[in-house]
Amino acid sequence: MNTRSVEFPMTKCLAIFSAAALVCCLSASSALAQDDAAGEAPEPRARTLGILLYPGFELLDACGPAEMFGSLGPLMKIVTVADQAGPVKSTQGVHVVADFAYDDCPHLDLVLVPGGFGTFQAVAKPELMEWVKESAEKAEITTSVCSGSVILAKAGLLDDRPATSNKQYYTLCTKQGGDKVNWVKEARWVDDGNIVTSSGVSAGMDMALHVISRLYGEEAAVRIANGTEYQWHRDADVDPFAKFAQ
Repeated sequence: MNTRSVEFPMTKCLAIFSAAALVCCLSASSALAQDDAAGEAPEPRARTLGILLYPGFELLDACGPAEMFGSLGPLMKIVTVADQAGPVKSTQGVHVVADFAYDDCPHLDLVLVPGGFGTFQAVAKPELMEWVKESAEKAEITTSVCSGSVILAKAGLLDDRPATSNKQYYTLCTKQGGDKVNWVKEARWVDDGNIVTSSGVSAGMDMALHVISRLYGEEAAVRIANGTEYQWHRDADVDPFAKFAQ
């Protein structure tokens, strides 16, 4: 049987649910405006999220959070970035199209670094590491999913800070990330202000909803979780997969 990879533009993926996302966004924005008037919610301003792509990235690490952030509609523009624009092959064999190369990427308010089996090759690429470091220094919040925290650690962004990573490969990730990081073994995600790291794969969606709650209010995050029929694990300290960490 012949098999072939599928080229799957991130922008086309997000467009599939555009109508539902717009309804969700408008409802959330209305509620946020009321809360903001009462001084209970942050300003619901539009932001740009940049998702790093590199060969061997984990598909759900990138697409799971993109689904959640993308459901904010016009409040969140999502772009994908790689060493050059064009398709990038994930661990699962699906290609996701990078919108921008490092040198022509627009300003990013949020940065997301996925993990995957390609992580350990990615950290050996000076251009990638420099882009991550420079983008994180300018961003409001930088996030990682799974072994993406290794990339942040190698870039020096996690020095003397708490962070977590994939639990199935916890020892490998934390050893590669180094002893300057205060690794947290039992955590679905770790929020340290402008750096938020999450555990393995699906944990990225919980982390994304948490960040949405921070930026746009809990009601917006709940609406998105319900709209995507996703059971949001809201307690970062409840990590059912920590038992696999060796």
